[in-house]
Amino acid sequence: MTATKDRPLRIIVAKPGLDGHDRGAKIIARALRDAGFEVIYTGLHQTPEMIVAAAIQEDVDAVGLSVLSGAHMTIFPAVIDLLKEKGATDVAVFGGGIIPQDDVPKLTSKGVAAVFLPGSSTQTIIEWIRANVHPRAAA
Repeated sequence: MTATKDRPLRIIVAKPGLDGHDRGAKIIARALRDAGFEVIYTGLHQTPEMIVAAAIQEDVDAVGLSVLSGAHMTIFPAVIDLLKEKGATDVAVFGGGIIPQDDVPKLTSKGVAAVFLPGSSTQTIIEWIRANVHPRAAA
């Protein structure tokens, strides 16, 4: 059973924290939608709890986070930990924003599936999702 045959992959694009710049998140959300994914954009100023609640409610396959505020080392692990608490360990967490290259291995060691740095193309992100995100098992 593949997502493309039965349903498109469902992905939340979330903008956590106090940062008010969401142009990049909106570009990613639209690119993913145009590539055939079902996308839920949460809007600005989301807490990790709000993001995870939406992910569970929407039964998503992945959560994409856009962090420009420098809080990535707190926000990404918080989302992953909350997903684990809710039994949603099969939801892939990926993201990007203004994240120093040196922090990428730290984030991946905490369970972040992929980090896309400034300059990453939407096509690179789409291809990564197609290769690495799988439909969640039936709950």
